[in-house]
Amino acid sequence: MYQYDYPHPAVTTDIVIFTLQDNELKVLLIERSNDPYQGCWALPGGFVDIDEGLETAALRELKEETGVTGVYLEQLYTFGRPNRDPRERVISVAYYALVPIDKLHVRPDSDASKAEWHACSSLPDLAFDHQQIVGLARQRLAAKMDYSTIGLNFMPDKFTLSELQRVYEIIKGVPLDKRNFRKRVLTFNGINDTGEKRQAGKHRPARLYTFKSQGTAEIIK
Repeated sequence: MYQYDYPHPAVTTDIVIFTLQDNELKVLLIERSNDPYQGCWALPGGFVDIDEGLETAALRELKEETGVTGVYLEQLYTFGRPNRDPRERVISVAYYALVPIDKLHVRPDSDASKAEWHACSSLPDLAFDHQQIVGLARQRLAAKMDYSTIGLNFMPDKFTLSELQRVYEIIKGVPLDKRNFRKRVLTFNGINDTGEKRQAGKHRPARLYTFKSQGTAEIIK
């Protein structure tokens, strides 16, 4: 086999895993158990195997870190600053994933001493350039709420339109008009009225809906 003299960088995937909990957008962080940055918080991720595709590697890391499959996953950006990793020249292809909180059972892998959810509004200092990666992922998510069905990937199996509206308001950071919001989302493909209702306090029962296309984000006009 021909051997190149030119040095080859290593490639990793890092994954920003978002969920909504307690009316806040949160991201999953691991506490690193090994150097570099031992004891620091970081994004889950790891090196891409030599015979492995990028998305396959990201999905593998997601499953190993969280035990979750079949969630929305999107490639975010490639981070390649020469000194971003003190071990060697490492290029990271970052992804972000959206997970309903009731479908996620977090468990740390061998490279992490623990894994926890952290509010995006008050993140600790992160290892490597992971602060930058999280910031860009938040911007991408907020922007896509305006022209896609991406926000539906945060929803449980059954939800009310008020619960869905609250998801949009949390991520975008602004209140939304109830009537206009409902008129718009009911045009989305994949949202179906279950025919069931849920009682919430003294209010009249609210209709329950489902989203049939979990793991996808359809572009809307």
